Amino acid sequence: MRDASDNREEWHMHLSPASIFAGLVAFVLLLFIIELSLMAYTPVLEFLPGYRTQAGRERESIVKNILRLDSMERMLTDMMTYNENISMILEGKMPVVRTLASSDSLRTRKMLVMRSSEDSLLRAQMESDGPYSLAGINAPRTNIRRTMELAMPIEGIITDRFDIKQGNFGLRIAAAAAAPVTAIDEGTVVISNWTPETGYTIEVQHPNSLLSIYRHLSQSLVKRGQIIRSGELIGYNAEVKDGELQLFEFELWNSGKPVDPEGYIVF
Repeated sequence: MRDASDNREEWHMHLSPASIFAGLVAFVLLLFIIELSLMAYTPVLEFLPGYRTQAGRERESIVKNILRLDSMERMLTDMMTYNENISMILEGKMPVVRTLASSDSLRTRKMLVMRSSEDSLLRAQMESDGPYSLAGINAPRTNIRRTMELAMPIEGIITDRFDIKQGNFGLRIAAAAAAPVTAIDEGTVVISNWTPETGYTIEVQHPNSLLSIYRHLSQSLVKRGQIIRSGELIGYNAEVKDGELQLFEFELWNSGKPVDPEGYIVF
């Protein structure tokens, strides 16, 4: 419109409550559209705490699991290589070293490890008859049983130990009266009798030419020719007579010779 006095153009804006409300609604709608576009088409949510999407968390978990699996595969490969090399060394062959390929951490290249002068000297010492010889260490010892294979015959305290020079061919053990006596290993009963001097005596023939003898029992629960299992109850310790308790005697013979039971059994 023009001013009546000087004919200049003038601009006027008439604001009503309805126009103000419409302007605010339009501004809020514009902000909503901008925010929605940022969230939908930009990774801005990744930088806001508490707004990470479930897909993003799952993707990160998958990446971590892949890295862990790769590390486990490499460790397994190293262990297999170590075991293979030990087997090859024992067989007198050349060990193999595996080197990881640059493109794939699971693909390896094999390369022979050539013998050094130190390795040759060590092999000569181990294969000779000297103090470091493997022949003496690994020689078969068929008559010796592993300690933990045999069970303890009775619970008690050892009073006299094995000493051939003193005439002790076994152990004397102070145990409770009528305590249970068990077989140290599977075998066959060859003797089960009673004498005034030793009470009930039981002898059991075990594998590998091993013979166990149990003396001063008050009762025998086995008979000659009976096959028994390791740890099976075979009798009971002597009872108190005239105020005295006879010590339980246990002997172990190997190939017809007395041996120290403590070298075979943990008492």
